[in-house]
Amino acid sequence: MANADMFDLRGLMGRHAQMSGVWVALAAMIIFGLLRYDNFGSAYNLGSFLNYNSMFIIISLGMCFVIMTGGIDLSVGYVAAFTSIVAAYLSPWGIVPALIGGVAAGVAFGAVNAILIVPMRLPPFIATLSTMLAAKGGSLVISGNQTVAVDWDSNFTKLGMDKAFGPIPWTIVLVAIAAVILWVVLERTPLGRTVLAVGGSEEASGLMGLKVTRAKVFVYLLSGGCAGLAGVFLASGFGAGQPLEGTGWELTAIASVVVGGTLLTGGLGSIPATVGGALLLGLVFNLLNFENGRGTISLSAYWQMVIRGGVLFAVILLQARMSKSAERAK
Repeated sequence: MANADMFDLRGLMGRHAQMSGVWVALAAMIIFGLLRYDNFGSAYNLGSFLNYNSMFIIISLGMCFVIMTGGIDLSVGYVAAFTSIVAAYLSPWGIVPALIGGVAAGVAFGAVNAILIVPMRLPPFIATLSTMLAAKGGSLVISGNQTVAVDWDSNFTKLGMDKAFGPIPWTIVLVAIAAVILWVVLERTPLGRTVLAVGGSEEASGLMGLKVTRAKVFVYLLSGGCAGLAGVFLASGFGAGQPLEGTGWELTAIASVVVGGTLLTGGLGSIPATVGGALLLGLVFNLLNFENGRGTISLSAYWQMVIRGGVLFAVILLQARMSKSAERAK
């Protein structure tokens, strides 16, 4: 017999009030865009928006797991750039080898992070900063400081350019599958519960007999693999490996996770809310591009960053108010 708590929507919203603000803000911005811009709801805009932001969503999912343990991964942006070059070199053999090779390269960087952080006990900030620089230098070395064109005669570009059905691209389908799997891992497995417990208190988790080492190694391998997949999307969608891409992607991922209600100190997080946070950040730029296209204003990229920061601040304030209201309602 199903547990009655599963159908207690009010209780569910109360427990996750801090993560609900992102959905309120996302819905409001979508409604605003549909009412103000003629082509905002077009199939072309929807497909382009989802395809481009699939890279940031998948990186944010990996980052969410890392942050839930109380860690951080600064290397994801340049790891994605590195793996985009790996995927481009493997593209003559088709989608599968390039996909496997790119993800494997990302996991390898994640393994280095795990070794530095777990057995060697380096702070995650320092360890992942080191691998970030290594990935940046490595991508410039193996590419000769130039973009690496993919093989257009193979089927590799279909991953980043073709649609699965309607306006929905293949990249977002893969991201959706990954998000569902990671949600199951977090919510329905002992590993997921251990990840949250480690973020709450690593020492207490060890005393309880939880497999702390396994959980920490897992999250960094996962983060590297997600960055690797983002690099494959980058090469396939833009037709080339990009050694100079990835700058600031780690900040975008961290912002998506925080906007989704995950605590930077660890112990609390949500996969759906992280997806919502990444979509919200991408939607801010999408709306600003439409506004520039109207000709009423002309916002430079610098002003767009300022506005984006203001929107993030507003969403975080909204989350804080909803969280306080939920606490008072208990």
